Formats: sequence, structure tokens, C-alpha cells
Amino acid sequence: MADLLAVAAAALICLDPGHGTAPDVAREVEPIGPGSRELKVKDGGGAPGEAPVALAIARRTRTLLLARGLRVAMTRTSDGYRGGNRERARFCNARGAALMLRIHADASTDPSRHGITTLVPARRGGWTGDIYARSRRAGRLVQKELVQATGASDLGIVERGDLTGFNWADVPVVLAETGFMSNPGERALLQSASYQRRIAAGLASAAQRFVMR
Repeated sequence: MADLLAVAAAALICLDPGHGTAPDVAREVEPIGPGSRELKVKDGGGAPGEAPVALAIARRTRTLLLARGLRVAMTRTSDGYRGGNRERARFCNARGAALMLRIHADASTDPSRHGITTLVPARRGGWTGDIYARSRRAGRLVQKELVQATGASDLGIVERGDLTGFNWADVPVVLAETGFMSNPGERALLQSASYQRRIAAGLASAAQRFVMR
């Protein structure tokens, strides 16, 4: 057990609160992956109200992770981020993160949709092949812990090959869609301190379990 605790204490969790990019940077484009000619905007903007919710959850998660003895870095700590998703991934890569944990909220044209989804990288040769299995394992833990902590509907795990923040990552990475901002009831929950604490507890527990295995 002492050895496991030492490993956890040495591990760094890189928290990436979604969106919050400066308006003059957000519509710039970047390659979807290393060497790709396909370009995507740096920040599509997210759902209305998503950026501050993601940041609030990330801050609460950081507090819990530090209390558990893990090290933490955050890609942004305020609005006005000056990079894109490539820079977010590179930030976590450069720090040798044990896990890049991207925090978002979802949206739908159907306001009745609700629940939690965890996105993980699809296997893409030369891009994500080296992190695919570990990211899948992290994704299963994140989804399980979030659903257990919140009681939200379990919408499962989804592989994505089109996310720049995945394709540039050299460390295990997942993206937690913590609920639907487009659902009035779930939006109110996501904006509440008590529910944010429950989400943070699930994320912190999943991250700790991941690094201790």
C-alpha cells in the first residue's frame, strides 16, 4: 500500500476546463492532429454557460486531488485562454501528466436529454495508438465514478477520432460531459455548488483509482 501511495503522490493530473478561449483566438484554426491538413477552429464556444461551469468544477476537483496527495496542473484558471486544443494537449504532455482530464458540459436540440457521457480517443495510428488502451481504462473509471457520485443517467462511453485535444495528446486523456446545459433541470444542477462538488468528488476518485492501479 505504501508503494501505491507513493506512486499516487508522484502522479500529476492535468485538468482541462473546456472553452473559455479569448474571442480573438477562438475562431483561429489548427491541425486536428500532427501532420494533418484537416483544420478545426480552436474553440467552437461550447454550450451557453458551459465555460464557467467547467472551470468551477475543475477548481473543486483540484482541491480534492491535492487533498488526496496528487499533484495538479490546470490548462486554464480563468477566462481568456490564448491557445487552442493543441496547446491544451501540449501543456499536459510537457508536464508528463498521468492523466489529462478534460471537463465539459453537453448540449442538445432536445431539451429533455440529460445524463453523463465520457469521451475517449478512437484508435488512430500515429496519433492515439499509444494512449488508446489507458485512455479507455480511465474513461471507464470516470464514467462509473461520475454516475455513482451524482445519480445522473449513464449515457456511456463514446470514442471520438475528431477531437484535436485527443489527437495531440501523448498522455492518457478523457473528456467528461458532465451533463446537459440545454436541459433546464440539469443546467440548474450544474450551476449549483453542491452538484459541482459531487462531480468533483467523482472525478477525483476516478483519477486516484487510475493512477493507483
